Amino acid sequence: MTANRHSKLRFAVLAAIGVAGLAVVFQFARPAATDRSRPGATNRPNSALTVDATRPREEIWHEAVQASGPVAAWQEIIVSPEVGGLRIAELLVDVGDVVTRGQLLARLADESVRAELRKQEAAVSQASANFERAQSNAQRAQSVATSGAMSQQQVEDYRINMSTAQAVLEAARADLDSTKLRLSQTRVVAVDDGVVTAKTAVLGNVVTAGAELFRLVRQGRVEWRAELDSRQMTQVTIGQAATVTLPSGDKVQGTVRAITPALNTATGRATVYVSLPTESGARTGMFASGSIAVKETPALTLPQTAIVARDGRSYVYVIGEGDIVSARSVTVGRRNEDRVEVLSGLEAQARVVASGGAFLADGARVSIATEGVR
Repeated sequence: MTANRHSKLRFAVLAAIGVAGLAVVFQFARPAATDRSRPGATNRPNSALTVDATRPREEIWHEAVQASGPVAAWQEIIVSPEVGGLRIAELLVDVGDVVTRGQLLARLADESVRAELRKQEAAVSQASANFERAQSNAQRAQSVATSGAMSQQQVEDYRINMSTAQAVLEAARADLDSTKLRLSQTRVVAVDDGVVTAKTAVLGNVVTAGAELFRLVRQGRVEWRAELDSRQMTQVTIGQAATVTLPSGDKVQGTVRAITPALNTATGRATVYVSLPTESGARTGMFASGSIAVKETPALTLPQTAIVARDGRSYVYVIGEGDIVSARSVTVGRRNEDRVEVLSGLEAQARVVASGGAFLADGARVSIATEGVR
């Protein structure tokens, strides 16, 4: 009897616990269902997500030719001394300095040239005195020639001496001018505005005429030298806009300056020269990629966040009546920064979920936070 009593008691307790559990489950399950007894209640599903709505935007996009190539100087200036055998006495600029036309970059030791200058000045003075004496003698000889006091041969000798003295004077003056020019060439100056990109000059080194001392980017201008194949080359013309992506990720706008008239026989490619702004951040020696806009075409675009990639296809969520969304398969085309071109599968006036589509399911109801053409 005792065993039966304990068994019945345990069964009653377990039954009470089960009933209580069912009551709790029923209590928590009730809010998820639709209460049709309340005024205005419907059988629509609850809102799954609050989203921003947008509509496709019609834009004019440039069709572009993709290319890559190095960044190089528009023109380089090689600065070399015009005289040799002189020591570098002073260096006034360094790599990275911005210089202007006529600015002194380096000075060569000029003591020996100045000594030569004084010597040539003395030679000119001496030659000038000799010429004056010869000229005076010739004039006197000419004046007495008619009186018979001097033979015609002697008169001719005086005239020749005067001409010879004059030639010696002109040669001395030419030597003086040459020495003055040599002295001016001991000052190594910039032939145009530019930026110093290399310096091989060493203080105290004895230079050779024509040896490179500095290398400059003329006027600080650089360009992108894009390499194109024959098909791409036919689409590019001078003056077209280009967008260059630097290694840092920065984008720089440029303009096509020139196109090589022939393809390289070794590579089968042509070079397009794209001028870049002087303050673009592009540096010679960089390798950059970019695009050249060849023509304008219309494009129906959406924000990139509105496109959901799933199973190798692209989808957007179109907002329909009652803010119910439906997945729509679309074909996408070009991309421009944060926007994507929609080629097919979407009407121009459709309402589309602008972001968060990856968290939605077909037939879900959404709440609209903001709406507009983005």
